[in-house]
Amino acid sequence: MHTDKKICIIGLGYIGLPTAALLANRSYHVHGVDINQHAVDTINRGEIHIVEPELDTFVRSAVNSGKLRADTVPAEADIFILAVPTPFHHTDIPDACPSPNIDYVIAATRSIAPFVREGNIVILESTSPVGTTDKVAEVLAELCPELFDIDPATHNIQNSKLFVAHCPERVLPGHIMRELVENDRIVGGVTPEATKATAEFYRTFVEGEVLETDAKTAEMAKLTENSFRDVNIAFANELSMLCDQFGIDTLELIRLANRHPRVNILQPGCGVGGHCIAVDPWFIVDAGKGTARLIETARRVNDYKSEWVIEKVKNAVAEWKLNSSSRHSELDSESQKIKEPKIAIFGLAFKPDIDDLRESPALYIAKRLTEELVNVVCVEPNIPLDTELKTQNSKLKTTSLETALADSDLQVFLVAHKEFKNLDVQTELDFCGVLSK
Repeated sequence: MHTDKKICIIGLGYIGLPTAALLANRSYHVHGVDINQHAVDTINRGEIHIVEPELDTFVRSAVNSGKLRADTVPAEADIFILAVPTPFHHTDIPDACPSPNIDYVIAATRSIAPFVREGNIVILESTSPVGTTDKVAEVLAELCPELFDIDPATHNIQNSKLFVAHCPERVLPGHIMRELVENDRIVGGVTPEATKATAEFYRTFVEGEVLETDAKTAEMAKLTENSFRDVNIAFANELSMLCDQFGIDTLELIRLANRHPRVNILQPGCGVGGHCIAVDPWFIVDAGKGTARLIETARRVNDYKSEWVIEKVKNAVAEWKLNSSSRHSELDSESQKIKEPKIAIFGLAFKPDIDDLRESPALYIAKRLTEELVNVVCVEPNIPLDTELKTQNSKLKTTSLETALADSDLQVFLVAHKEFKNLDVQTELDFCGVLSK
């Protein structure tokens, strides 16, 4: 496959933009699409609107070479890649399982329909519930019937002049530019021909093995990978709560247990976040209709860990106020109430050393504590202080690391950013192990 082909990528976020920049630097002509005008303008200046190592160099080179151009509308291309969010529908019903939301995928599919032509490849990279790639093909068949042969009796697609396939991303934030090239990829088409054509495309830039299967298996493989990790993290998080109850050092326990040659317990945290691990297992639970009991339990354990952290912080505040009253009998002269401690929360991203807030348990905890306590400030070194945090009208207040350390009475560490390591802080509110020696 010649790399002078044109590629249209819908969605220029944490996956779409790195993919666009990489392909443009491999001599493809890339037309990137995003509904965010600020992101489009930033990219066209050769700059980036997200934090990812090496991405700025790739984008600057791609834009300067004329191989990458961003816009708010699609254009004709040989290959279309959908890299849009696939969140879930939140519900206010207690203990109800969230249901998948593929609205962005359907909207992206509809947006490219006027531009697709016979022989084009349409790739869904968004992590999606099983059957979503088939749904993409169905929407295109509805809007572009001349490109599909439909069985009049069953209304099923018998043959397609488009190659529609799924190739889920499987990269780690902070290492995306390297892992886009080095990691193995799974390609599953709605037809065997789509699988082969799409796999051939990925082999032009992927050094890892490109594994061929069908669309549903490719979708389930990605969900399985993230559910496996979610279950492992849930085990670590549950251990951490048990160790707190038993008066045991969690990290020491895990270190000792992991000396067993067939044991590898992960590190606990304040929950699980990100668009993948915190979301994908629910896709299986929703489709499983009661069968995915272990996966659902793990999801609930990890969600509960955030509530547990909130209660631990509130208990620490109450204990601080009691001790402060006992030591100093210090009362606020205006309200005649016990003095409230100044609380600093360290870390808002969903994992260390990135700026991604999607489904972040740390952000959720910070918002809850800000609403329920007073004198709460947050530190997130990966987001500039003058950048407005998209926190759904939260009253979060951010400050610098130095100011937070100097002015706070209680320090709460939620994310193990490198800036927080080796700090000389006397605190027991370290929920991410960043202060552990």
